Amino acid sequence: MLTFLKLGGSLITDKRQESTFRPSVMNRLSTEIASALKENPDFKLIIGHGSGSFGHMVANKYNTINGVSSSTEWRGFAKVATIASELNYLVANSLKEADLPIWRIQPSASALAHDGKIIDMSIRSIEQAIIQNLIPLVYGDVSLDEVRGGTIISTETILSYLIQKLPIKRIILLGEVDGVFDQSGNVIPHITPSNFESYKSALKGSDGVDVTGGMLTKVSDMLHLVKRYDGLSIVICNGKTTGETQQVLSGEQSIGTLITTDNN
Repeated sequence: MLTFLKLGGSLITDKRQESTFRPSVMNRLSTEIASALKENPDFKLIIGHGSGSFGHMVANKYNTINGVSSSTEWRGFAKVATIASELNYLVANSLKEADLPIWRIQPSASALAHDGKIIDMSIRSIEQAIIQNLIPLVYGDVSLDEVRGGTIISTETILSYLIQKLPIKRIILLGEVDGVFDQSGNVIPHITPSNFESYKSALKGSDGVDVTGGMLTKVSDMLHLVKRYDGLSIVICNGKTTGETQQVLSGEQSIGTLITTDNN
């Protein structure tokens, strides 16, 4: 089974302070991922991560997600790309130190979007990584855009493209909350298309600066995916809780919020 693991930007960085990495959190996550893979050597994994306080603050300053046209905006576009890659290096180095076979893959090197949605991106390196038991590492980045000139492509946007091309059957979204909360502050154990409306008003935007949307956007996007791709399951859970990442990667069913179709 091919799993896409997303490390949220709010988890691995402090989104309230510009370019602030959380090395202790990332090192623990790396260790837990490595432990889960040792338990199941045949496990196939793609890892993606958000840009957190590295990319989002610069992108917000230049309004990059809404388009790039002036020379100042194009310079901002380049700054976002550079800063996002700086965080990617820190994440990759941590994963490497846990002896994981990480291969950094830069989305902006080949991605082309149309009004914010990726319409083309090379996946040959990702496919080869999976075949050779390597772990491709992608991240929130910038992209040329046929309508906007340039834009931001979040990790979820990249995932939405990859799932069209690769047999991804499970998605794990690690953040800094225990799952999706209802109006009473309790974790919703299971969200499906039929019960989503009853929970929708409880979903609020994320803390700090987030140019790609908060929890409502994420849940809506994930529901769209499970309706489109048969057998897909998605878990939103807490990467801050020690041991939880390893448990959910190993198949623990009672962690976080599960998102599936009504039939799963």
